[in-house]
Amino acid sequence: MRQKILIPLFAFLFFLALPAQAQTQPFPDAPGPSIPTVPPPPFGMPTQSTTALPTPAPAPAIPFIDLTVRNPESGQEVAFSLQLLLLLTVLSLAPSIIILMTSFLRISIVLDFIKRALSLQQVPPNQVIMGISLFLTVFIMWPTFSAIYENSVRPLASGDISVETAYREAEYPLRVFMYSQMRNNPARDNIRLFMAMRGLERPDTLNDVPTYVLIPAFILSELTVAFKIGILLFIPFIVIDMVVASALMSMGMIMLPPIMISMPFKLILFILVDGWALLTDQLVRSFVM
Repeated sequence: MRQKILIPLFAFLFFLALPAQAQTQPFPDAPGPSIPTVPPPPFGMPTQSTTALPTPAPAPAIPFIDLTVRNPESGQEVAFSLQLLLLLTVLSLAPSIIILMTSFLRISIVLDFIKRALSLQQVPPNQVIMGISLFLTVFIMWPTFSAIYENSVRPLASGDISVETAYREAEYPLRVFMYSQMRNNPARDNIRLFMAMRGLERPDTLNDVPTYVLIPAFILSELTVAFKIGILLFIPFIVIDMVVASALMSMGMIMLPPIMISMPFKLILFILVDGWALLTDQLVRSFVM
């Protein structure tokens, strides 16, 4: 009886286990595409990679600058090379030309005198004084610079005149300016002095004075005029220094520096008379334009 019951039970359990076993068995994979095989290269040949490398970015376009030095083929090329060297020399001497052949010399010296007369050490700085002198020089010399540009620079740039003619046209306005500043007899004595040292005859007109004589005579004249203006500027401030020093000595304050007490009074006087405007006006009017 027991065997009759166990045989159907085992048969039932056997049929239940078949679907579970079928689910756990993996299905065969579908056949994929075949990968082509590359035959190996012959012996001694380099192996070629099948991976494509990225193309490098093009190099930046930088212009190539070349300076060629060769022997001149004609006399015109020799003359052009000499003119180019002369032009470079003039450009290197441009700061000296601006300082010594314009109104810059007188203005810078006078501004330095007023700074010392006010007993100021660092105010205004030297860069500020040089900047003021430069812009005042441009203001005073503007007619001369305009004449140089119109008669020399522009025709030379357009090719209407040669370099030698441009030099002559640029030299003439500067000569007129320098000679016009030496309008009094003491200043023109400097021209006679340099003419005599060179063994030249006494000049009657500006055309008789060489440029290499006119420039040093103009420099001496500007130094003389600048020092005269500086002396006139020092007089009122020296009076203030003397009054303050006498007051301190009378009060027994010998150890107290008089400059510390007199400097505020100098500044007050300079501001009350509108010193910067007055000084600038007289400086500009001192030039013959």
